[in-house]
Amino acid sequence: MKLEKYQIEEHNHAHRSTHQQRIDYVRSWVSNSDHIIEKLIEFQIAIPSWALGTGGTRFGRFAGAGEPRSLEEKIEDIGLLHSLNKSSGAVSLHIPWDIPKNPKAIKALAAQLDIKFDAVNSNTFQDQKGQQHSYKFGSLQHVDKTTRDQAIEHNLEVIHYGKELGSSSITVWLSDGSSFPGQLNFRKAFENTLDGLQKIYGALPDDWKMFVEYKAFEPNFYSMTVGDWGQSLLYASKLGPKAYTLVDLGHHLPNANIEQIVSLLLMEGKLGGFHFNDSKYGDDDLTVGSINPYQLFLIFNELVEGMDARHMNHATGLGWMIDASHNVKDPLEDLLQSVEAIMIAYAQALLIDQKALEYARQKNDVALAQEILQVAYRTDVRPLVAEARLRSGAALQPLELFRTLKVREHLIKERGTQTVATGL
Repeated sequence: MKLEKYQIEEHNHAHRSTHQQRIDYVRSWVSNSDHIIEKLIEFQIAIPSWALGTGGTRFGRFAGAGEPRSLEEKIEDIGLLHSLNKSSGAVSLHIPWDIPKNPKAIKALAAQLDIKFDAVNSNTFQDQKGQQHSYKFGSLQHVDKTTRDQAIEHNLEVIHYGKELGSSSITVWLSDGSSFPGQLNFRKAFENTLDGLQKIYGALPDDWKMFVEYKAFEPNFYSMTVGDWGQSLLYASKLGPKAYTLVDLGHHLPNANIEQIVSLLLMEGKLGGFHFNDSKYGDDDLTVGSINPYQLFLIFNELVEGMDARHMNHATGLGWMIDASHNVKDPLEDLLQSVEAIMIAYAQALLIDQKALEYARQKNDVALAQEILQVAYRTDVRPLVAEARLRSGAALQPLELFRTLKVREHLIKERGTQTVATGL
């Protein structure tokens, strides 16, 4: 299904009067509103190819309907999202779930929909059909060299596909670790992993980046070989200037101070990108901002301050990606809500008076520092986000238009009720 320009224009016309009242009110007291709007227009968030279908848990998966059956249909769905919000202009592919059989055709389709290719992602946390060696006891950490070599070769294959599509980064996430004491020699596991990462790093094109993603637990619960930001930073530092840490918001133990982690990684020039989601307990992979929107705002405060300190472009300096699992909601609706939450948190962070905040810190005025942050957080910036969409030719109310046009119903008619998204 493709949205027509007139459908968006009719929707916006119906909402324009109310929107104008709201944006005029915000502009009346937010002096840098146009600057914020321009920043929002530039900001793009990559949609993961694996998130276009219904997710699941260890206990089951309740499939939706009208799910994309191929990589082509996944890109078409991202094109739908992008036409609704003009903030979803990139796709992050997962290999081998989404191997492009005809890279030139896939690249042409994405270009027609104004979609670029963000980081490509490897998969050594599952055994694939016909795979010679199992990853049951790890991949790059494995005691068996032939298994490690197999994992390395897969990552080199992922880089090959990324080059063909115009990507410029690879994300490596390893489920390697141990479930019981004594199962693993931690030092040898680290050394094996580093050796494998070095071989992958050595195959990177000159203008590429490698993102080393960490996770505190799961699938292994006693140890993870890349278990926290310190371990990831250690790998990235040993690998070289093209290697960075990737932060997944769900990959931390409860109550971790993610905003402090972000600040320090930026300070070291080793923060590469984000996987946005939300969680109450662990890696719940819930809609961004659905559980703790204040934490998301505080993270963006550190991002804006830290990137400005390093003179980085907000839109292109880091990799911005969503990584969520839509178990009970329509995946496209969920992604629309996630993108909206990210844009809101970013806009709120841009509102912060950083000079006043630094003054309060220097005076040890804790109450004033809190007040400066919370004034920005409690500001309704949705009109600014909507104005950015309007200027970009997107919908003022994307989720409402999605439902008004019965997009899911159209997709079900095109694809049927029994479709299952590839890789899930």
